[in-house]
Amino acid sequence: MAIVDVVMPKLGESIMEATILKWHKNPGDPVKMDETLLDIATDKVDSEVPSETDGILEEVLFQANDVVPIGSVIARIKTTAEQNETPASPAQPAATPSYAETDEKSVHETKTFTAPPPAQTRPLNDTNRFYSPLVLNIAAREGVGLQELESIPGTGNEGRVTKRDILQYVEDRRLAGGGANLPKVHQPSFGSRPHSDLAILSSASAQTEASSFDAQQYSGNVEVIEMDRMRKLIAKHMVDSKRISPHVTSFSEADVTNMVLWREKTKKEFEKRENEKITFTPLFVEAIVKCLKKYPWVNSSIDGDKLIVKKDINIGMATALPSGNLIVPVIKNADQLNLVGLTKQINMLANAARQNKLKPEDTAGGTFTLTNLGTFGSIMGVPIINQPQVAILAVGAIKKKPVVIETAQGDSIAIRHMMYLSMSYDHRIIDGALGSTFLNAVAKELENFNADREF
Repeated sequence: MAIVDVVMPKLGESIMEATILKWHKNPGDPVKMDETLLDIATDKVDSEVPSETDGILEEVLFQANDVVPIGSVIARIKTTAEQNETPASPAQPAATPSYAETDEKSVHETKTFTAPPPAQTRPLNDTNRFYSPLVLNIAAREGVGLQELESIPGTGNEGRVTKRDILQYVEDRRLAGGGANLPKVHQPSFGSRPHSDLAILSSASAQTEASSFDAQQYSGNVEVIEMDRMRKLIAKHMVDSKRISPHVTSFSEADVTNMVLWREKTKKEFEKRENEKITFTPLFVEAIVKCLKKYPWVNSSIDGDKLIVKKDINIGMATALPSGNLIVPVIKNADQLNLVGLTKQINMLANAARQNKLKPEDTAGGTFTLTNLGTFGSIMGVPIINQPQVAILAVGAIKKKPVVIETAQGDSIAIRHMMYLSMSYDHRIIDGALGSTFLNAVAKELENFNADREF
């Protein structure tokens, strides 16, 4: 007999936790290799976790609706294979929002896990040391700075700092300093990692406390609706992005008359030949790809004080779901696809999103995001960056407008198909010059569309 740990899988870049939706097996049930054990969800996509071995489900460590950090042991399977038995890794200790409400024993015994923000489940300050949400909450409240926290010797598993360790440290410090002039929480600089700073954790804790619901605070005829799981995750993702990246937005306008007329002329033939409907999205993606090759810094991410320039061009496209929520499937290696290939890939991902059939890999690895506000009639918007990317481009509705155009005979007024573009970018690495230059380059690509091209 051997015990095999079932670990919460990594489901994509920047994903640090997942929610258990449903267990398909109960303790004591037989399981086969590749048989679905449970369904999980992230802010990007729902997925199934299959068994990696045959055996009996020995133990389930987390229940439905628990939010679990990536890499945590969530269950154990007893196999019949002849293997050297190794002690099973202890489960990630559960955590509660306030250390005043529990003791160390209950932290380890309870299986209800309150999800930390991404900051709380990743190594701090480029070390391999991890801290539980409970420890981070105490550190933030007691004004224990990051460097102090890293200096505390841990008595927990693999040297981790436990609740007892941090409380003992705080008490010793208070006695030594007379309880006065305790250090304040360190505030981040632009060069530091936003996710590795206790000031942010303190802010997140304050938001959690402020969100406690009191039905009496609303007067009049109102309906109070609880956010669904995906909307909560989207909200958190958006708040995190605004906190992480100093947003700047530039605007441009493009005359897309040639592109509109070409699509009207060829869409029936395109659908007949390729069995796919062609929208404006692949034309937008094609223009963006060309410009990303010219300005590679826009196709990057930031890690501390390092710029990670991505050689792959993977375009995320924001897609509205029937529920009203939003998901961003990714067109992988978009620079290697022609217009037909882009159209088929975009249609496939959009249909899969609307039918809730996206796989985890379909939403992972994006390097730049496009959102089409014009689909809903909006002419312009200010998009929020999809972390860990550094830029997102929005296109508005295409409208007929009277425009002054230059001709060989002089200026004249004509009715043209016009569209606004807006791009939000991370001002830590992209200044107004680069952001505006890139945006105008995309606009020029769309304006210079070859109306006589083949598809």
